[in-house]
Amino acid sequence: MDGKKTYVYLNGKAIGYITDPAKFVYEVRSARRSGKISGEINVAYSDKLDSININTDRGRIRKPYLIVENGRSRLTPELNERMKKKEINFSYLLRNGIVEYLDAEEEENALVAIDESSITNATTHLEFDLTAIFGLSANLAPYAEHNAIARQAMSVNYMKQSEGLYATNFNQRFDSRTYVLFYPQAPLITTVPYEALDVKRHASGQNLVVALSTYYGYNMADALVINKAAVDRGVGRSMFYKSYTDEERRYPGGQRDRFKVPPATSEGYMGEHAYSKLSEDGIIEPEMAVDEGDVLIGKVAPPRFLEENIGASGLEERMRDDSVVLKPGENGVVDSVLFTETPGATRTVKVRIRSLRVPEKGDKFASRHGQKGVLALLANPEDMPFTESGIVPDILLNPLSIPSRLTFGHLLEEIAGKASALSGSILDGTAFTESGKDRLKKYGEILTQAGFDVHGDETLYDGMTGRPFKAKIFVGVTYYYRLYHMVSNKMQVRSRGKVQILTHQPTEGKARLGALRFGEMERDALVGYGASLLLKERMLDQSDKTAVLICRQCGGMGYYDHIKRIQTCPMCGASALAEVEISYAFKVLLDEIRSMHIMPTVKLKD
Repeated sequence: MDGKKTYVYLNGKAIGYITDPAKFVYEVRSARRSGKISGEINVAYSDKLDSININTDRGRIRKPYLIVENGRSRLTPELNERMKKKEINFSYLLRNGIVEYLDAEEEENALVAIDESSITNATTHLEFDLTAIFGLSANLAPYAEHNAIARQAMSVNYMKQSEGLYATNFNQRFDSRTYVLFYPQAPLITTVPYEALDVKRHASGQNLVVALSTYYGYNMADALVINKAAVDRGVGRSMFYKSYTDEERRYPGGQRDRFKVPPATSEGYMGEHAYSKLSEDGIIEPEMAVDEGDVLIGKVAPPRFLEENIGASGLEERMRDDSVVLKPGENGVVDSVLFTETPGATRTVKVRIRSLRVPEKGDKFASRHGQKGVLALLANPEDMPFTESGIVPDILLNPLSIPSRLTFGHLLEEIAGKASALSGSILDGTAFTESGKDRLKKYGEILTQAGFDVHGDETLYDGMTGRPFKAKIFVGVTYYYRLYHMVSNKMQVRSRGKVQILTHQPTEGKARLGALRFGEMERDALVGYGASLLLKERMLDQSDKTAVLICRQCGGMGYYDHIKRIQTCPMCGASALAEVEISYAFKVLLDEIRSMHIMPTVKLKD
């Protein structure tokens, strides 16, 4: 190393070099721990690149660790006692070099022990707690150590997509789109971070009785069979709120928009029926039922161009209809209307629409273990299997979905939920706090005392025939989320409609009343079947078929001269042109090639 230059980079920019990297890094870290320099600084030495990176920039993810020195943690039992008595706090540990934050780069230089028993002479840091290897969101799910890590990541995503009570003043807010679950419940199985963060104040799920059983093929793979009686009692029921906003804008020349019922003379008038639900001031009133195409806020605006403003007589002012209309596929009831003014005296109106969402076929549910499923059947309660005591499960989950996804935490939660319901106490499912064997033993004792099987299995009777099933079926209680992915929001259908100006192909997306894309893979399926006429119909006849004139002599594209009433080729002047049907997108391609001074020609067969 003697005399060798090791470059130092500050936030990715080279600021100089040193000859003893180990000493330099040690001195920077010592200064940070003693408080001489900011605790926000991270320093890392890469021996592969022989460079030192110092990071102070924003947005880095940093994690706290206990500092280990000479094979012992700097957090002594005395300090621990003082923490418990609240004589000192976390900031004290940070200022006095007992705890430090490492970023992703400096972690590469650290050897972290999971607990005090695994500290060696080479150990540099110690984890606060085993659960600290998960983030906050992952720690909200119980028994996380029993699931495949990919499922844990999915579980966090489903948590974000779940419906619940996001704010207690939701009826006063005008958020763009939100869902509020009717009967959110706190889970029977919680974790220490869940309790510490008090997440139950904004609960986003429900405790449901789940049986691991098939049901006449309706819950194949991830599909769920849900008891219709449970849905009627309020399982998964939620309210969807959506807000529409508009304002009276001002334009140069003193013109401005006005809220009012547009007169029949205005440009873009939609017909009397469209404005029938508006009050005199042009704004819809609360508790009015609305459907797609109904006008919510009536508004007139001046023409887009000044020269349009002079009417036929040269005196009347022309207006265009610029009303806010309920989007296609949506319906509901006007929940609330808000009038407000900006500091610049611009009037603004907000209209909030609410619609009830009852679970239906195709809606998504998920447990806290990344086990998502789509509702495939709402079964009548009399047709559902039932236990000896007459309990009908809320959900029938296919047992094959557990081993194939390695979500054994789901099974553990199910048996723990049953034990919790029978004992009347909330149980702790924090990861790594207890072994699975000890937990099962504890839950088994509670079940046995209540007269149930130690493993949670029960004899179920077929609701259709009344006969008991030959095998015992695992029944328990699991916390389920209802996700905001709903069929009613995504259902899209079109027979015919608007086309794009550039390609003459159907528009894209549900909001623009677009068609479903018949893509390359769908085309390949038809090619594989040899269904050429169906392929032509999809890709040409029902898309952007157009007739063009092709010159028989030079192969260029011609046109019809309406004045001379003859077909003309602009390249060679020939009048013998053939009409050919092609895709309009292909014509656009030929035009674009021509714009680059390349002359494409189309060869015609006889």
